[in-house]
Amino acid sequence: MNHKLSSRNKKAIAALFFFFVLFSLSLFIFLLTNNKIRLGYNNDYQPDQPIPFSHAIHVGQYQMDCRYCHTAVEEGRHAGVPSLDICMNCHLTVKPDSPYIQKLVEAYGNNQPIVWEKVHLLPDFVKFNHSLHIKALSGRFSQTSHLPPSGDQVRKTCTTCHGKVENMEIMYQHESLSMGWCVQCHRKEENKAPINCSTCHY
Repeated sequence: MNHKLSSRNKKAIAALFFFFVLFSLSLFIFLLTNNKIRLGYNNDYQPDQPIPFSHAIHVGQYQMDCRYCHTAVEEGRHAGVPSLDICMNCHLTVKPDSPYIQKLVEAYGNNQPIVWEKVHLLPDFVKFNHSLHIKALSGRFSQTSHLPPSGDQVRKTCTTCHGKVENMEIMYQHESLSMGWCVQCHRKEENKAPINCSTCHY
């Protein structure tokens, strides 16, 4: 009887081990292939958007100030995705025959937001404040730090983390946004940035 119990235990342990290995392998493959899970290491992550939006046209060709669309970047934790109201300031008259603009107009008329896919992903335990970074970095590009930063100073500041968006047809994550990458910037003497853990972590 003890021999039979031992045999059952061995089979149960073998089955548990098999399912553990299968689960671990499945999880590993999922994490390896799912871009949204690999937070902070998404160089070149470029999700499909509901409407193609070209920073190359808006920022590069038309020299739009980043702050025109990303209105909260100087005061808020998040830069903010522009509301349809901002898009419609121009696109009620600019390219109204474009099927993409018609999609914007239809959403605007139905009071429905466009749900953009997030490009720059950070883990929940990281606290990041756009306004602090804009203020700190735009001062480095300013000859007159007592004045609000110009559009060019803000653009140079944005480029530090987001790359040259004025050349991007489709927005993508330019830097890894890993902890090492952030700390490397914080350690630069000219940035005078804090490097204690609680600066960035809850």
